[in-house]
Amino acid sequence: MKITETRVRLVKKDDGKLKAVASITIDDCFVVHDVKILEGNDGDYFIAMPSKKTPEGEYKDIVHPLNTETREQIKAIVLAEFKKVKEETPAE
Repeated sequence: MKITETRVRLVKKDDGKLKAVASITIDDCFVVHDVKILEGNDGDYFIAMPSKKTPEGEYKDIVHPLNTETREQIKAIVLAEFKKVKEETPAE
């Protein structure tokens, strides 16, 4: 598996944990939208896969990697693109 494209859109709100939303293209043939980039309590960033709310009020991933290696690969690529976009975007 190769991530062939990564797009990141910054979120304008400064008060929430959600900092950006990403889309990744896998092998030039499959796109995953709405990968969230969140800021943790310690200031580090992490990703959350697309999810939906169940009738019980829980959130369940609708797309996710099947192993840690793939999750770490996606995380590294998405967060690198987030850092790049964040540095290129002028502060308001």
